[in-house]
Amino acid sequence: MSLKTYRAVLAGTGSIGDAHVRAVDATQGRIQLVGATDIDARRVAEFAARHRIPETFTDYATMLRATRPDLVIVATPPGQHTAMSLAAMDAGAWVWCEKPLCGSLADADRIAAKETATGRYTACVFQMRFASSTAHLRELAASGQLGRPLVAVCNTLWFRDAAYYSAPWRGTWAELGGPTMGLGIHAMDHLLHLWGDWVEVRALAATLDRAIEVEDVSMAMVTFANGAVASVVNSALSPRQETYIRLDYQKATVELTHLYSYARDNWRFTLAPHAQDEGLLQAWQSFPPDVGSTHAAQLTALVADMDANRRPLTSGTEARRTVELLTAIYKSAFTGEIVRAGSIQPGDPFHAAIHGGGRPARRSPQ
Repeated sequence: MSLKTYRAVLAGTGSIGDAHVRAVDATQGRIQLVGATDIDARRVAEFAARHRIPETFTDYATMLRATRPDLVIVATPPGQHTAMSLAAMDAGAWVWCEKPLCGSLADADRIAAKETATGRYTACVFQMRFASSTAHLRELAASGQLGRPLVAVCNTLWFRDAAYYSAPWRGTWAELGGPTMGLGIHAMDHLLHLWGDWVEVRALAATLDRAIEVEDVSMAMVTFANGAVASVVNSALSPRQETYIRLDYQKATVELTHLYSYARDNWRFTLAPHAQDEGLLQAWQSFPPDVGSTHAAQLTALVADMDANRRPLTSGTEARRTVELLTAIYKSAFTGEIVRAGSIQPGDPFHAAIHGGGRPARRSPQ
């Protein structure tokens, strides 16, 4: 039986566009990229010529009407994600949208309502979930061999200079936030994928060094439904860049160190002194074939979801849970409150906008 080929279009041909084209190529013909759009006519023309994309547009709605795609890949500035996702589903397409998916819980709920109305789905780009080594860890934890999860560290320590913030939408709330939303979102979503529902957040956010409207650093303490606790740091100020997740279970510590992507060799496994279990060590070392945390890995999974007409992993409640955690970090940081999961409801300013109209503390040398 021949497999269906899906027609896809790309909205936004900036720097992340090349990663999406590589992901499309990795589907070995299952996804056919038939069009691309960008407000910059020269940029989209050069991008399309480089990647042999047959049609180009400078208007998103026109592209949807002209191409009638099965899948829309949204890779535009964050403030456009919600409207573009809604329009794509109205046009009959599924959506694969770059992070952050949206700028509020209200927008997340609008996307969910549109999914129900159209029968289409919008999945967020959270490629950290899709490495085979992460699936291996989840299976090992679910089997009970690691014991209970206890303590986690989740650090996104990156460096973004003035040149990075030179784009007019960067460093403003039009970007939907600073390193919490734009950088650390990947590691925090990865942590939630590994440890499940969170229940409570205490946080702070500040603008320490960059001349921007949003925060350049945030920190949070997160309590999980399983009783575990985590510390989270998101920074745009760290010259030695690192993405680091450490998970302490009763019987072992599991660490992941990387920057923008990882594979099996980026993990480290340490048995607890009282649990020198050769069987557990062998179980950890029995990795499946190595698939890294790439856009291609996620798109391959999304194609399988489209074939089966089933909800993708990073849509619906899974995507909303991450948006809610980030919203809670901002609310706790800007109000000083401890924020519990499920407490941010319609009528709360933080439900309508992720920053709730607040702003980070600005700290300067004394």
